[in-house]
Amino acid sequence: MKKLVRSALIRMGLADLSAERDPIEVFVLDDDERRHRWFRKRFKGDNVEIVATVEEAKKVLSESAFDVIFLDHDLLPHHYESNEHDDFDRTGYAVAEWLAANKELHRAATLIVHTRNADGGLHMVEKLRESGRAAEYVPFPMLHLKIKTYWDK
Repeated sequence: MKKLVRSALIRMGLADLSAERDPIEVFVLDDDERRHRWFRKRFKGDNVEIVATVEEAKKVLSESAFDVIFLDHDLLPHHYESNEHDDFDRTGYAVAEWLAANKELHRAATLIVHTRNADGGLHMVEKLRESGRAAEYVPFPMLHLKIKTYWDK
């Protein structure tokens, strides 16, 4: 009887189809404290690890497993203004390069580059894909939709 009632509610669009999910392991590379709060709010109840530098990212990614990895490109104030600088080893691109070289790490993780810097972000995705990884670029202003679609509770 329960099955019949539930089936009828589903057909009428009245059934609650939401499902709880287990907490996931989330990694974020981003230098912006406001975004840190944003990610923690979006993934409340999940295990969220946030770092702001390339060195921290490599250390944490080499020591822990993650379900989803979010990478920003621009990690220093002068990166925001232009791609005309010579310290790409201090951008998210360096982490993308490192992940591409360390193919055994985080093979099953979802990789999302969330920078506002489209040129830098697309280069990161290209580097990750060259190594056989599935990665995508989602501009930060659109990221809430991706999170809602894939990880909403």
